[in-house]
Amino acid sequence: MTAASETDIERPDRRAVVSWGLFDWAAQPFFTLITTFVFAPYFASVLADTPEQGQSLWGYATAAAGLGIALLAPILGSIADATGRRKLWIFCFSVPFVLCCWAFWYAAPGNPNGVVIALCAFALGTLSIEIATVFNNAMMPQLVPPTHIGRLSSFGWALGYASGLVSLVIVLGFLAASPDSGKTLLGFVPLFGLDPTTSEGDQASGPFSAIWYVIFVLPLFLFVPDSNHRQKLGPAIQKGLADLIESLKHARAQRNVFLFLLANMVFKDGLVALFAFGGIYAAGQLGWGSLQIGSFGIILTITGTLGLILSGKLDDRFGPKLVIAFSLIVLMICGLGMISVDKTTVFFVIKTAAAPDGGLFASLPEQIFITLGGIIGAASGPLQASCRSLLIQLAPKEQITQYFGLLALSGKVTSFLAPLAVALVTAATNSQPAGMSVILVFFAAGLALLLLVKEKRAIH
Repeated sequence: MTAASETDIERPDRRAVVSWGLFDWAAQPFFTLITTFVFAPYFASVLADTPEQGQSLWGYATAAAGLGIALLAPILGSIADATGRRKLWIFCFSVPFVLCCWAFWYAAPGNPNGVVIALCAFALGTLSIEIATVFNNAMMPQLVPPTHIGRLSSFGWALGYASGLVSLVIVLGFLAASPDSGKTLLGFVPLFGLDPTTSEGDQASGPFSAIWYVIFVLPLFLFVPDSNHRQKLGPAIQKGLADLIESLKHARAQRNVFLFLLANMVFKDGLVALFAFGGIYAAGQLGWGSLQIGSFGIILTITGTLGLILSGKLDDRFGPKLVIAFSLIVLMICGLGMISVDKTTVFFVIKTAAAPDGGLFASLPEQIFITLGGIIGAASGPLQASCRSLLIQLAPKEQITQYFGLLALSGKVTSFLAPLAVALVTAATNSQPAGMSVILVFFAAGLALLLLVKEKRAIH
């Protein structure tokens, strides 16, 4: 297949565009099921000795993966730019990713090595899929003209959100069941004879994610054109390393790129903490269990998908910088509202009645929390999608994979700071809302840096 031009694309190949977007669809169950709503709570509450130990160990694995991404992504991006082959690297990192997803099945309560298997699979799986995503992002300029980058980016994110929703409904509705009732969220007995008492449905989220990825990533390899092959691997490694050093100097010398990467580093830290502690906060302040948290996840996925559908044209019309800035403002306002809520209080001072027994989201605090959380879901997707299109505006086109590596680096290199700050403030004040308020500071600082960035708008 002949590689598409990366400079002038008059008529985008719709099949290639859809196939590219299916990468996000293929990868998302790992983030939705493993990282957030199914396996991570199972690890902390069932597999680990205590929830506190589980949260601590999961954090160490997250940090290890982030460090690996920080070290490898920009170097491999430089090499991929030199060789011109991105699908090869996606394949190379897809193999360990799929194996890691499958390994979660063996992280069972009765397995003495279950904790180690889960942590290693999570760290290596996260590393693999994040680096594969760097190469997938770098293929965007060869698929659509510059004026459509925002729509393409939002299209990919929207497919990812939709995939998260579908996969979450499937797993919670048909595989993972309550140990008490033996029934799934939809009231069914788990498929394939999965045992609810040993949380086999939660473990099955790993193999499910592996099969899902293998099926839906195939169109990328079949129908998306790759860049023309240039250098061989040996010389490319030398050139890639040299280019990485040069790009770090270049990014620092280029004020716009440097400020954007710095802003991205700060507000992505806040976003990492928001995703890491959101479920924990809801459980502690509102007393939610897995049924409520799973339902909350479905709602956030729906609003996130809707937000991405609406944001693509806004990105192309008004520019990604405005979309990012608006999203950060929304996150700060709604985040402040969410930390003002507990079981019997809204907006810090207004007292309300406790939730009726047996009612799902029946109390006013729960309803406000759900509403604000839904708006946060709608804002966080466009925030991340528009970061991709803004980087494409600012970065040199011939080094685009390398700069996506730097974008991944900026989003991961200090990703431990916001969660650490939340933990320290929570411990010092013995207050969950006080700890969560630190996240708003990261969003505000990121916004302040973003406002200093100057866009390079494409002509419509």
